[in-house]
Amino acid sequence: MLATLKHYPKAVNLLLAATTVLTLARAITLPYLVIYLSGSFGLSVAEIGLVVGSTLIIGSLLSLYGGFLLDKLANFWLILIFSALYATGFLGTFLAGELWLFYLCLVAINLAYAVIDIAVKSGFGNLLPVAERSEAFSIKYTLTNVGYAVGPFLGAGLAQLDISLPFVLSAGLSAGFTLAYWRWGERGLSNLDPQPAPFLAVGKLLLRDRRLVCFTLGGLLCAVVFGQFTAWLSQYLVTTTTPENTYRVISSIVATNALMVICLQYSIGRRISQRHLNRWLAAGLGLFIPGLIGFALADSLLLWVIAMAVFTLGEIIVFPAEYMFIDNIAPNHLRGMYYAAQNLGNLGAALGPVLCGLVLATQPAHGIFVMLVLFVLVGGGFYWLGG
Repeated sequence: MLATLKHYPKAVNLLLAATTVLTLARAITLPYLVIYLSGSFGLSVAEIGLVVGSTLIIGSLLSLYGGFLLDKLANFWLILIFSALYATGFLGTFLAGELWLFYLCLVAINLAYAVIDIAVKSGFGNLLPVAERSEAFSIKYTLTNVGYAVGPFLGAGLAQLDISLPFVLSAGLSAGFTLAYWRWGERGLSNLDPQPAPFLAVGKLLLRDRRLVCFTLGGLLCAVVFGQFTAWLSQYLVTTTTPENTYRVISSIVATNALMVICLQYSIGRRISQRHLNRWLAAGLGLFIPGLIGFALADSLLLWVIAMAVFTLGEIIVFPAEYMFIDNIAPNHLRGMYYAAQNLGNLGAALGPVLCGLVLATQPAHGIFVMLVLFVLVGGGFYWLGG
């Protein structure tokens, strides 16, 4: 991977740096949001879930317009503006004394992260030949997971001194990247629409693309399963076992997931090609199902780890395959909007814990795995229709 990074032009490495630094900033604060919202604003667990989930949903929906802007403005200015917004959002969470202001800052953080993610993926399409993009997407996802693996440890050290300090570090990292990108970013990078059209007109155009609509629906349904798997697994374990066992199992499977992604994502992802994309997607989704069955049957820590390993292999395949599919069907001048549509999968990730909570409250606990397998099958059906 290091040899590949040395081979890339500076502009590509800066886009990958955006992924790494801004994900690290997000991961430093994310584990402490629940504690911070509870301690600083006195919110209940249900209210905290509403705040965190709704800000993610609002940010994802607003990022559609960010993707539209990406097709009208140069990537450089979009990344610069939203990196500055990202830093401002974290600084605002540190300074906010009122819940409504803290809420707006969380929306700004989620929006900025989503738009920058779209800009990075779109930038790969402009800077790299088709044959090299799968490798770049895999490196991006690997670096994202490195950020999520390292960030909580940095945040834990600062939170012991003061629970608000993780937000300060995240703001500092984001501001530092903004200044670096202002200095070294590729100002000529763009995929401007030669025939600009209003936002709603572009939206109607995208709705006519059957492949995009089917693929977006498939992504949204499958994201219910893998988007926030730690959340619904925690809900299931708390319902069926003890808090101590929940902590033990979750810690082990999160470590398994992170290590496998960091070690295998690049070597597997680089082999995913446009030629057999549907087969790769089918293989990835197919691995989710035995992983879910393994979770349902697991009665020891070893079985939980094995099931997580199978589930993670599916994740390693599906993520770059999704990127490649959108990259394959997106016209150059609408690449931003196409990736923004794909980002609506975040809505599925936000819905996962909500739906699983409803099932756990009304049905036998193992019912969540039946529901999740159905989501994989129906989502896979939409992928097949789109492909």
